[in-house]
Amino acid sequence: MPQISLHTPVGDITVSEEDGAIVALDWGWGRDQAETPLLLRARDQLHDFFDGKRMDFDLKLAPVGTDYQRRVWAALCDIPAGATRTYIDIARVAGGSARSVGGANGRNPIPILIPCHRVVATTGIGGYSGGDGLATKLILLDLEARLAGSKLPF
Repeated sequence: MPQISLHTPVGDITVSEEDGAIVALDWGWGRDQAETPLLLRARDQLHDFFDGKRMDFDLKLAPVGTDYQRRVWAALCDIPAGATRTYIDIARVAGGSARSVGGANGRNPIPILIPCHRVVATTGIGGYSGGDGLATKLILLDLEARLAGSKLPF
């Protein structure tokens, strides 16, 4: 599976492609590096995002998951950059409960590109399983809030 790694403000990340679509974004440096047109676009768009030049991504994504998880991930993609939604908000769209949305978020194979970091608890920031956990989530939310000219909700 072709993959490309890059340095970011939230640590090293590796993006993987399969059958012409992005299927994973993992923290850490991947062992096998391959440059494909799609992975180079993903790298460039991620660099632009972290450099404050881009808020949204234009990449073909194909996350592997259950039907329910894919409904949750689709709902996450509808959250505008610079905004947040609660786990309950997403459950109203995708079905299930706040807890099941949290479970789907934790299994998101393409974080950042599928913005699970934009989902917060009704009582505060909630959790985050990527990178350094909540510190990573705060960096991502702060970056997007600054780009959108908004403030963090907590």
